[in-house]
Amino acid sequence: MNDKQKKWRKAYQLLREIESLPLDASCRDTKISECREWLKMQSDLPRLAALAPMLKSRLNERELWRLIVPVERSVSRLRVTDVDILEYDLPQQHSRATLMPLKVVVDSLRSAFNVGGILRTAECFGVDEVVLCGYTPEPEQPQVAKAALGTEHLVPWRCSADIRSVVSELQAGGTTCYALETVADAPLIDSVEWRFPAALVVGNERFGLDPDVVRLCSGGAVRIQLYGAKNSLNVVSAFSVAAYEVRRCFEKL
Repeated sequence: MNDKQKKWRKAYQLLREIESLPLDASCRDTKISECREWLKMQSDLPRLAALAPMLKSRLNERELWRLIVPVERSVSRLRVTDVDILEYDLPQQHSRATLMPLKVVVDSLRSAFNVGGILRTAECFGVDEVVLCGYTPEPEQPQVAKAALGTEHLVPWRCSADIRSVVSELQAGGTTCYALETVADAPLIDSVEWRFPAALVVGNERFGLDPDVVRLCSGGAVRIQLYGAKNSLNVVSAFSVAAYEVRRCFEKL
């Protein structure tokens, strides 16, 4: 491991130490200050040093993870998954007749493999566009492309820094946006009368969608009926269930 790699790993360790402390811990701001000063000194790594001004006192969990995620990506190692053993031939482009008027909007996904999984699922069900928001990794990143198995070339996609502007833009153009969230009183996805064109909005693996984003969606929140003690699905699994249900409803029109 070279010196630069060691510095990225140290930055990751420092940020995770901050994350391990309760938000009201008296030593948390001290840890933040120490980490910020250390980052400032890393002039040989401009990308790392650029994080220092973002490391402010009293960061909440979501704000802290916006710093942790890019550092984590720089130090992470690839794990063996199905994409390591699957071979594929790039299929032909979707016929327009097989597409449905559904977009998926994803906000600040942490995992490159989850983004690849979203693209694979979107291609399988004929989603007409994927919109990647916040710090979601782009399909050009090797880990995303590896997990997408070529579908990044088949599904139209674009990136936007702000999910709120994307939702507003889509709805202004006549698209109904639905937030896929575990909201207790939200209707089940199989009871919704889907209005097309539609967009399914999904959030971060850990934090989900911000409440104001859910409120912004004109179609409201929709949920999947779950029965386990954990009551939580991986974001790709949840999107797969929802995409199947939307496709089923679309085929009935």
